[in-house]
Parts: sequence; structure tokens; C-alpha cells
Amino acid sequence: MKYILDAHTHTVASGHAYTTWLENVKEASNNGIKILATTDHGPKMPGGPHIFHFNNLKVLPRELFGVIILRGCEANILDFKGNLDIPEKTQKRLDVIIASLHDVCIKPGNKDENTEALLNVMNNENVHIIGHPGNPAFPIWEEEVIKKAKDKDILIEINNGSFNSRRGSEENCLRIAELCKKHGVNLILGSDAHTCFQIGKFPKVEQVLRMAGVTEDLIMNVDETKFIKYLKKKGKLQDINLD
Repeated sequence: MKYILDAHTHTVASGHAYTTWLENVKEASNNGIKILATTDHGPKMPGGPHIFHFNNLKVLPRELFGVIILRGCEANILDFKGNLDIPEKTQKRLDVIIASLHDVCIKPGNKDENTEALLNVMNNENVHIIGHPGNPAFPIWEEEVIKKAKDKDILIEINNGSFNSRRGSEENCLRIAELCKKHGVNLILGSDAHTCFQIGKFPKVEQVLRMAGVTEDLIMNVDETKFIKYLKKKGKLQDINLD
């Protein structure tokens, strides 16, 4: 399967990633990626960028080296009410927002509490993707989350980086993929690249999707216009013409 989109990548601005935005775009172009979202960690991540970083992403070109550039953030969920670490004004300026639970920003709760955090954050119309919900540090009631994603038209990420950095994710991700297939919820593959050499590469995710029997029609990364159309429906990317 050929992938043309990577919706979850980091630059040196995240504090613990190791390549620049320009290096990421060049490598994405070399790997046949047509759409690249830069989604550095929100400011509450230790070492993360100041909020000015996200407010100023507008200076980035919309296209470079044949790659469409999306300006985004992997925002940190701060509490079980689903509050994020970037203000609403900034959220509205960005093309794409991933909402994720990280244990350095919120202490993991029980299944009910962790699920509540994800259900509540999906009430935020500025959130487009739930990041690495298979993280075993944050056990959830998966079917509740998948049903809410269906209701709110929010994408569920299967995160390739999780299989290295979040040990024990495989079983959870398989169950989530199976539930997305069951309920017809769109999945998005994220490399969670912290170097340019990981961009557009999803080998572990591919294995999980094959095991779950997920078909291409539920995968956002295989169609050059699918993700753009999705974001346009959410009121984003009005400057991109698909004609």
C-alpha cells in the first residue's frame, strides 16, 4: 500500500526531536509524501515550544518541494475535562490538531477517567485526531472512544512510534483497529517521526491493519485529496484548491 500523507511529525522545536522542519520536508519529498503535517508538541511538554511557535506557523509556505505543508500541533490533554495546552485562539489558526495523553502532562487515571478525558476532548470542534489511543499507560474503554469519534467525525490514529516508545501498544492498537472497522471510523496512520528518516514509514501499523482486516476506504493516508477534503469540511484549508 502506498502512503502519501504523514499527519504526525516533529521538529527540533519539540525539544526531543532531532531534525529541522526543512530537513523533514526534503525527506518527505524524497519518500513520495505529498502532504506533511508538522505537529510539534504543545507548550506543556517539557522542552516544548513557546505558544508563539504555533501562532507564527503562518510564515511557512503552503507547498515546498512538491509537498503540501499543514501547520499543526500535537496538543497535550491536561485534565479529564479535556482541556488542551494551547488556547482556543491558537487552535483556530492551525490546520490540524492532534489531541494526546502524555504522562508528563497528566497523571494517568483509571479506565473511566482516561476515557472521560478523550470523550471530553472530542467535544472540541478544533480537534481532528486522537493521538496514540493505544498507549497502555492510559487504559481506556476503547469502544466508547471509537463510537464518540464516529459521532464527532474525528480520526483515530494508529501510531507507528508507539510500538517502540510505548511498549505493549500492539494488543490495544489491534483492538482499536478492529473497532474502527466494526463502526466504520476513519483511521489515520502517524509516524510520530522525531527524525526525518521516520517520516512516511508505518511498517508496524501496516501489520496491525492487516491483522484487523482494515480496508483502504477507512485509511486517510492513501488518497491525496481525502485528508484535505476532511479538513475543508471542518472549515480549514480554504486556501487550497482541489480543482
